Amino acid sequence: MFTGIVSDIGTIERIQSEGDTRVRIATAYDPETIDLGASIACSGVCLTVIDKGTSEGSAGNQRWFDVQVSGETIARTARDQWVEGRRLNLERAMKLGDELGGHIVTGHVDGTAEVLGICPEGDSHRIGFAVPAALAPFIAPKGSITIDGVSLTVNAVEDHGDTTHFSVNLIPHTQAVTTLGALAQGQMVNIEIDVLARYLQRMEHYRGR
Repeated sequence: MFTGIVSDIGTIERIQSEGDTRVRIATAYDPETIDLGASIACSGVCLTVIDKGTSEGSAGNQRWFDVQVSGETIARTARDQWVEGRRLNLERAMKLGDELGGHIVTGHVDGTAEVLGICPEGDSHRIGFAVPAALAPFIAPKGSITIDGVSLTVNAVEDHGDTTHFSVNLIPHTQAVTTLGALAQGQMVNIEIDVLARYLQRMEHYRGR
């Protein structure tokens, strides 16, 4: 379980195809504090640590951890996410008693969205996204949504036939400490809807039967 509060930006250092895809992610996390088998959200995708360590490099010692990414996960997550050099929002799993600073996030991606545009609003930026209409019932103004692992509040929602458009506001701090500050028009991102909205929709489905 996660909260959508990013604690590091990692970089994909190496990708190997060994059945599933094995990905090495450079991180500021101390490997000594990461257990093998631990869950880390990587731009919103909950993945299991299968190896970890520190390597010597030209820029000094480099900390890293390895995860395996299934073909199913690659197919359901943002286009071009699993490439060397890609920066990822990282969050370690919650511990009992941790502060819930964002909202409840499972690390299970529900779909992807396309960046429609970015507009400055004071020091902040309003970013518009398009998602398939199938996700529309789960996105509401002032509701929570997770974008590439970042907990955000939906500002506005508009339905347009086969797609739904929604916008969020990024304050300067969020732009600085996540990868969202570097988003560009046309880029794809991972979306996780609010888990409470998912259960409410399921309850409503059975109420109407």
